[in-house]
Amino acid sequence: MLLKDLNEMQKKAVLQTEGPVLILAGAGSGKTRVLTHRIAYLIEEKGVYPSQILAITFTNKAAQEMKERTQQQIGDQCRDMWVSTFHSTCVRILRRDIDKIGYNRNFVIYDMDDQKRLLKECLKQLNINEKALPLSSIQKEIGSAKDELISPSEYEKQVGNDFRKQKIGQVYALYQKKLQSNNALDFDDLIFKTVELFTLHPDILQFYQRRFRYIMVDEYQDTNTSQYQLIRLLASQHQNLCVVGDDDQSIYKFRGANIHNILDFEKDFPKAMVIKLEQNYRCTKVILDAANGVIRNNRGRKSKTLWTDNPEGTHILRFEAENEYEEGEYIANQIQQEVEEGKEYKDIALLYRTNAQSRVLEEKLMKNNIPYRLYGGVRFYERKEIKDILAYLRGIANPSDDIAIQRIINVPKRGIGNTTVEKIVDEATTQDCDFFDILTEADEISSLQRAASKLKIFANMMIGFQVQLPHITLVELTEKVLKDTGYLHELEEEQTEEAQGRIENIKEFISKVADYEKTTEDPTLYGLLEEISLV
Repeated sequence: MLLKDLNEMQKKAVLQTEGPVLILAGAGSGKTRVLTHRIAYLIEEKGVYPSQILAITFTNKAAQEMKERTQQQIGDQCRDMWVSTFHSTCVRILRRDIDKIGYNRNFVIYDMDDQKRLLKECLKQLNINEKALPLSSIQKEIGSAKDELISPSEYEKQVGNDFRKQKIGQVYALYQKKLQSNNALDFDDLIFKTVELFTLHPDILQFYQRRFRYIMVDEYQDTNTSQYQLIRLLASQHQNLCVVGDDDQSIYKFRGANIHNILDFEKDFPKAMVIKLEQNYRCTKVILDAANGVIRNNRGRKSKTLWTDNPEGTHILRFEAENEYEEGEYIANQIQQEVEEGKEYKDIALLYRTNAQSRVLEEKLMKNNIPYRLYGGVRFYERKEIKDILAYLRGIANPSDDIAIQRIINVPKRGIGNTTVEKIVDEATTQDCDFFDILTEADEISSLQRAASKLKIFANMMIGFQVQLPHITLVELTEKVLKDTGYLHELEEEQTEEAQGRIENIKEFISKVADYEKTTEDPTLYGLLEEISLV
């Protein structure tokens, strides 16, 4: 029954449950169907407990789809199975045992903006000019080091006489020290620290090795070195590792993906079985022939040829323009022609490689009175008002989170300027304590006497929120923060369209909090912040 909708190669991939398996799944070849059927087969036919299965995907959307499709097949018995992203998997592991490597279990996760704020502190403390060493390049270098599992001390050993990298090494070391002081991890730390935990504590690794008898990894071509090492450690006992991917779809080298993870799978696992899914269910013959014709020119790829029973389809039209303006004009004319022939604007999509290319296209569309919608923009959780509310909630959950406290100490404005903040940072550095600790004793510090009353009012308000946290719901806490801080009132007084938009976003955030409380068995502030961090 489970296999009746599968083609022969898909069946083979489902039935090969033991030992290492590499499934080379071409685009549109039904890999999600194979993975969900494979999970269902393990549970229904092989009698494997769901809790013994770990399935890792690259996005929350893919993880949710896999859960839903598996549930459709075998019902609620799949509830105990782990289906999640690399980062979510590591958070679950670290929440249980990160205290073994010097962190508190209620750690927070810093996003890109938080990381930049902390790096700025590091540059200032080390007297390094940001113009000489831009934050973006430091951030990229540290992220790449963590992807390769290179610690600050190892990094400093490797850079030799490279002056620029020596400076980055100093920043990296201080950055990690400050992260730990704030009881915070950045995204790259989540995998790095899990591998570190497993390496330093083999008993913890063995616990998860015994638990996860069957491991599946989707989009394996996009894994980096740290992700590869994590999977290798977990799978080393039972060796029942099934990876699914397509080297032809590897596009994330710029984010640290290592194509050799999939190309060398058979070297790493000599007994591996390789199964190719080459039947395409998505495209026409014309599209597939063109794709095959282009991709076969790639060197160092695993050979495969996609085919389909779908219709021939319409021919592909290729136009080579002299420049971007001629290209934009041609596209606008083509759209007008399609609409005149009966198509609707909503049926047409424009794809471009870089954001900068949209400018000329937009100009030509506007010039020709073609309505359009640009997709992208600022993500919900990166909007100012949402980051402000999250900073309050993070400061309540973890007063050691210096970055969160510094963000909202004067939001809304309460007369605490940058000079005062710098004095607090200096005092915290001198005393080797948290930023928030200084706020609570501001009246005893001579350099803060003028601002002491304002600092104490803010600190006492935050402590009040912390005291009330166990006794009210998360929605009530959020609404209380918005009311007691005056944040919502300030927006309402502004009476502008922009302020109204921010208020609407805040209402949407409260709906998110309510939904979290409603759908989570044991809702906590830490759990809410974690879920949002991993979106």
